[in-house]
Amino acid sequence: MSLMTTTEDIPKTTCVVFDCDGVLVNAVSSWRTLHDYFGTDNAVNLQRFIRGEFSDVEFMRSDIKMWKEKQDPIYRDELFRAYSGVKLMDGAREVIEQLQANGVFVAIVSAGVDLFVASIASMLKVDDWIANGFVFNDDDTLSDDGICRLHATGKGDVIHRLLEMNDLNAMNCVSVGDSEMDLSMHVEGSRFIGFNPTRESSQSAFKAADIDVVYGNDLRAILPLLNLE
Repeated sequence: MSLMTTTEDIPKTTCVVFDCDGVLVNAVSSWRTLHDYFGTDNAVNLQRFIRGEFSDVEFMRSDIKMWKEKQDPIYRDELFRAYSGVKLMDGAREVIEQLQANGVFVAIVSAGVDLFVASIASMLKVDDWIANGFVFNDDDTLSDDGICRLHATGKGDVIHRLLEMNDLNAMNCVSVGDSEMDLSMHVEGSRFIGFNPTRESSQSAFKAADIDVVYGNDLRAILPLLNLE
């Protein structure tokens, strides 16, 4: 664990914004979970997406196309079933409860799947959330396109809106993410904590960004880096 700051050095934490996949839940990606379920692999397009060669919409469309090549139609209920084995990250519930007990505004900003993120947001009783997701046809079958509510590398725009809507200051905001794309959450004046980065590219990006990073799959490890007093 990197401890470049102490709680005495930082302003009081009044807002914490979490990525969902790999942070609040012990799954690298809610999109990857569906690939595992349908027996598909979009790793090549993922790397192209990270390099900026694919837009969010194009990347979602490529995922859905792969699944439909395996099974068509796909019903909403089946997508819910695909997530049935995903578990909360160790300590996630306790961290959210402790934050809210201290009056901290808690939000989820995720480029993951909305029907999954919504269930996590409800389970943890967070104050607000946003995610990308799916379009369903009238018969509740999956359409060919996804909904892009935020860009994976543009989460800062959403955080700015959250802060403004809730009369919060960036200097009191801490974001938590596990990948290099989440660094867009690090808006000016705020802090960012890297949580258990698993990809080498994420580890390198976090090191270059000179931020606090915690390793291991227990979210309670971020608490010493927050000023809740």
